[in-house]
Amino acid sequence: MLDIDPRVRVDVDSLMAAQHDLGVCDAIWRIAPGGKADAMSAPHLPKVAGIDPEATAVPHTTAPAPARTVLAPAAAPAPSTLIQDRLAGMVSDLTTLHELTERLARACDLDSSLQEFLRAGAALVGARRGLIVLEPSDGLGPTTTIGLGLGRADLGHIETVPRAATSYGRILDGLPDAHGGSEVLPEPDAAPGIGGYGAPVDPRHREVAARLGYAASYALPLTAEATGRLGAAVWLYDEQAEPSDRQRDLAGLYARHAAEHLARMLEVERSRSRLATVAEELLPSRLPRIPGVQLAARHHTGPRGGGDWYDALPLPEGALGLAVGSVTGAGPSAVAAMGRLRASLRAYAVMEGEDPVAVLSDLELLLRLTEPARCATALFAYCEPAQRKILLAGAGHAPPLVVGERRTEYVETSLSAPLGMLSCWEAPSVEIDAAPGETVLLYTDGLLRRTGDAMDRAYARLHAAAAGAPRGVRDDPAALCDHVLRTVLPEGDPALAAVVGPTGPAGAPAGMPTAPTAPGLAAAGGRTGEAVEDIVLLAARFD
Repeated sequence: MLDIDPRVRVDVDSLMAAQHDLGVCDAIWRIAPGGKADAMSAPHLPKVAGIDPEATAVPHTTAPAPARTVLAPAAAPAPSTLIQDRLAGMVSDLTTLHELTERLARACDLDSSLQEFLRAGAALVGARRGLIVLEPSDGLGPTTTIGLGLGRADLGHIETVPRAATSYGRILDGLPDAHGGSEVLPEPDAAPGIGGYGAPVDPRHREVAARLGYAASYALPLTAEATGRLGAAVWLYDEQAEPSDRQRDLAGLYARHAAEHLARMLEVERSRSRLATVAEELLPSRLPRIPGVQLAARHHTGPRGGGDWYDALPLPEGALGLAVGSVTGAGPSAVAAMGRLRASLRAYAVMEGEDPVAVLSDLELLLRLTEPARCATALFAYCEPAQRKILLAGAGHAPPLVVGERRTEYVETSLSAPLGMLSCWEAPSVEIDAAPGETVLLYTDGLLRRTGDAMDRAYARLHAAAAGAPRGVRDDPAALCDHVLRTVLPEGDPALAAVVGPTGPAGAPAGMPTAPTAPGLAAAGGRTGEAVEDIVLLAARFD
């Protein structure tokens, strides 16, 4: 991670290094302009009265004096040992930085990168608490605050402190003299200027510091070459302390590298957010209200922006059309193909919706002629809510799940190939008679894949989640969708951030799709690296 020129030459005189306690980091790296190392030698002893000091003295012929016992002085450490210790310290520092930057590079999204930077910075400066504020100077977002050893209430208290009263706040405000550094809260009766404060400490700042129990802080700006200021990080000390010069140097080096990584993750996060917004705009903005049936949907776009979709549209004579599907591939092209496929299916459903096989046959022909390199799975159901009859056909799609008081079972659909894989697609339709109060649950295979289990175990997990739903949950299709998500998905999945409480997000109508969660905002320890598939749930409860 750190590029060090191997051609650097060191010329150190061991005696002088020992006398002045010089180390490798203390200005002994000296390269002459011509490429030859400067001499750093102790001066030779002068010659006195023509006597060469290096010549040995002539022994006297007189009898030697009686021997006396003389205590030898303690042996001083060899000069080479001092230099080796300094070199070992440098190697240790470089190894530490290499390990920390490697860990940061393994972070797969913006949220985990911010948390890793905060933890590594705390280890480098010797603190146990801190926070990082992401607030890009271009104003395009996203903005967030993440704490280390601080709860939501603690972060709320810190946000009440005026920005001008803190070093990291002045960095965020873009003040020209804001460079971060150490701030030690002085005693209440101390004179101004003590602890890095040029003016008396703001009363609110002192109150929050006393509440949270910190007496000093160390702040660093986060600035990247391409994007400019990204935000600021600050670490808190329980006592009046500050990092040493060595700790400051290491933290500064790490922060400069981490800022570039965070800038890249920020751009990825913005691209994902824009793609998720486009995907949501291509899906229904609201679900229709049809007498005799209640509808609810949940959709979550994966980090790569897949092509899973759903639809519910009113048809002539009080009928209802339900559809779910998935386009192969990921990214903007898959999202665009999903939008075209959904719009085409709506047109075919209006014209011949009472025959699901004909709808999917026409859709397959269109896909094969216009996008021969792409495949898709789809399921279309023609519903008559008054008679509680459902006629459906699927093309390589997962079977629906019927959930009721007396049964929870998968619909036996015929085995068929996805659209676009065969020269001529055809499959028989299946008719279902739903009992009063039963719910038909349609979904995409992304829900099964994000469990992390094999497909047979994922099907069993989904069946168990639906069968174990309480009666009050089964009576509400929105609550049933949320219950399935909480039960089936592993802890920390980003889709769970949109599920709040037993009945879904507060204030969200039962028939409305849940707003997507920005990728990468999972809780710490979540399996965000595996949550790449889209999730679609469409529930229809018949009265």
